[in-house]
Amino acid sequence: MELQGRIEDIRKQGLGLAAISYDSQEILAAFAKQRGITFPLLSDLGSATIKRYGILNPVPEWAIGPNAGDPTVQAEAQKYVSVVRPNAAMVGIAFPGTFILDRQGRVTARFFEDFYIERNTVSSIMMRLGNRKDGVAGTKISTAHFDLTTYPSDSAVAPGARIALALDVRPRARMHIYAPGAANYRVIALKLDPQPFVRTLPMKYPASEIYHFRPLNERVPVYQKPFTLIQEVVIEGTPQAQASFRGKESITLTGMLEYQACDDKICYSPASIPLSWTLSLRPLVVERPAPRQ
Repeated sequence: MELQGRIEDIRKQGLGLAAISYDSQEILAAFAKQRGITFPLLSDLGSATIKRYGILNPVPEWAIGPNAGDPTVQAEAQKYVSVVRPNAAMVGIAFPGTFILDRQGRVTARFFEDFYIERNTVSSIMMRLGNRKDGVAGTKISTAHFDLTTYPSDSAVAPGARIALALDVRPRARMHIYAPGAANYRVIALKLDPQPFVRTLPMKYPASEIYHFRPLNERVPVYQKPFTLIQEVVIEGTPQAQASFRGKESITLTGMLEYQACDDKICYSPASIPLSWTLSLRPLVVERPAPRQ
């Protein structure tokens, strides 16, 4: 179980860990013993807390109700509950996700998925919180305009993993890179090559600054200081995707980093850098506490 395997890394970041489920204390205790889980598993019988957080999944109830035969309801059930027919024991489940709370119990961040079988990895969440996992190899590239280090949140993934690719960019002295909102220039962007059962999510850009380019007397959003781009990628976990990945040892993501840079005198032509990340593939393990009797 990924959470248990990463618990020390989580604690090193000053975070605690607990999981909440609609299952009974007895079921969760047996599950924790079976899987060697040492962090708290909290029982929320009746899903009261799940409802208060606004994350109750209503689809199981729809799927066993009077509209169970509706094709739209069936499609929703396959996406949000299970590829097999939902049953009454599934009523009360939450949408899968993670909340980050401070010591006063206030939510400071949240990470949720649409498809029930897709999950943010612990490393991808920590990366988006600004923490890099030690031991993940990075690739270093130097250009005339900046130094680049890029690395994935996870070196090994299973179908259904939602991971992140980080690109640490350090512009050279007096150099700036164009940011979103810069008209008539090539904004820095990662263009991943499409491949089956791999989905790219919108790029996460940090805040930019306005630069006054005196030769043209224009003001444009740019990056002049070191910055990090985060590109989220989903390795899909549908039955079709699992069948496609079965027997493969790795998956390689490829693409181009496109950008345009200028210094305080010269505006350089748009440029592109080919990039790739090879990740080990591991099988998807789907296991939950035994169903309620």
